Amino acid sequence: RKEFVDLYVNYVFNESIRKPFEDFMQGFLRGCPARKWKMFLPVELQTVLEGHKKFDWRLLEKNVTYVQYGMLDRTIRNFWTVFHKLPEEKKKMFLAFLSGSDRIPGRGLEHFRFSIVDPQVEKPDELYPCANTCKLILFLPR
Repeated sequence: RKEFVDLYVNYVFNESIRKPFEDFMQGFLRGCPARKWKMFLPVELQTVLEGHKKFDWRLLEKNVTYVQYGMLDRTIRNFWTVFHKLPEEKKKMFLAFLSGSDRIPGRGLEHFRFSIVDPQVEKPDELYPCANTCKLILFLPR
């Protein structure tokens, strides 16, 4: 029985997935050559690929640039007041809305910069906030 269980486990976890895994590995290594990944420790590589999971939200606030707004504008102050009262999960949802990911890229939060822009429309109450995820811009109507 032990031999059967060992062979079965080996088949399920190794043999049955060998071909799909080799195909995946070949494609992955074509875009990301292994020689460049060898310089990372496993935990560092995980951070590079997945991004950071811990956040200093005050540092995020300090890294913002404002276009047609000032730091002391009422809309901006209200935005940050509400933002800092949100639970952690909602803050991550905002990050996903802004950037397309609920994680900060591997370089770290100190290098993560985004802009809050006033779209300058005639009727700002009729416009929802929207984001340009490629350029990390939040369009926040007054």
